[in-house]
Amino acid sequence: MMYPSEAEWAGEPNSRRSPGVARTRDHLCFHCHTHLCMTPGRPLVAGLTADRTVETFEIAERLRATLDAGVTSVRDLGGVPSGYRTALERDLIEGPRLQVAVRVIGHTGGHADCSLPGGTNADPHLTEVADTADEVRMAARRVLRAGADVVKVCATGGMGSPYDDPDDEDLTYQELKAVVDEAARRRGKRVAAHAQGTAGIHSALRAGVTSIEHGYGLTDELCDLALERGAFLVPTPATVFAPLDPAAMPDHYFRKKSRWSGVTKENIAHAISRGVPVALGTDAGVVRHGRNLAELAYLVELGMDPLDAITAGTSNAARLLGVDDQLGSLQTGRTADFVVVDGEPLHDIGVLGRSEHIVLVVQAGVVRKDLLRRKGM
Repeated sequence: MMYPSEAEWAGEPNSRRSPGVARTRDHLCFHCHTHLCMTPGRPLVAGLTADRTVETFEIAERLRATLDAGVTSVRDLGGVPSGYRTALERDLIEGPRLQVAVRVIGHTGGHADCSLPGGTNADPHLTEVADTADEVRMAARRVLRAGADVVKVCATGGMGSPYDDPDDEDLTYQELKAVVDEAARRRGKRVAAHAQGTAGIHSALRAGVTSIEHGYGLTDELCDLALERGAFLVPTPATVFAPLDPAAMPDHYFRKKSRWSGVTKENIAHAISRGVPVALGTDAGVVRHGRNLAELAYLVELGMDPLDAITAGTSNAARLLGVDDQLGSLQTGRTADFVVVDGEPLHDIGVLGRSEHIVLVVQAGVVRKDLLRRKGM
């Protein structure tokens, strides 16, 4: 297998290009919505009994699996402390470079409330509960003090939370605005909003959040507002394409997902057709880790051109994370992150979702995975 020149990586025609290399301008390296502390089917009560030492190694294993899947930069939106970012920066463990939200901010009885029926908080490492604009501002200050790169807020209820619904509003417009203002005071930190229902998406966009996570209830008017405000959409379609199994999830979760799956696909497809900027994120933790780029096939199924889907995982994602001056495209003088694929993604986008076809992963010029050498290529 030949390795491409810079011109070839930039997408310029060249008859010497290897058929095993993705013919795209950008390289596939970003994932903007994950929860490394979670795994599918993990019950809420597990947070009470978890051995934190064992969890450390489990999270390190998930980071490694994510890197092997072709992802060299990740944004974790709740549950992982900033120490993992430091460990990765010091090469104590191998995985994608990491941005963290540390904990998720929401109100009592909302999507971020992990209280059990008896009142015990099942996972204090995951959430911050606040109920007034002042309390929410203080919660933002606490997560920023803990090293958050991005502040994660709940603008709506959610699928997996037992006390609310995606159509319910969580933090109010005034509370969301307080977080956006506080984040802006800290060197322009960004705000990601869990926002599924229409009313909460509207409040989050008005408040000035950087990204709408999920966006299931997007309307044509909200697409206009997102385009006007320059907000990104991280639609996480893996969460709605995943097969529904009532035996594998709580009843409230199954009922909500059954009701929302169809309309979600329609609304996200419409947002894509309207040109709302999309960044790649699967909500891994709710869905499986290590299959991050399988999301690209879902985006294509929802109407994206394969190259546009790849852009969602490269230059768009780099812009969302605020690192597009160094990452997101292969150019002279930028950080050398790239992957080599055993296949042609523009003809079969699904090849990127299978880790065994990601044959080479290079992160900042360091080879992190090399199946080519193992195969003697």
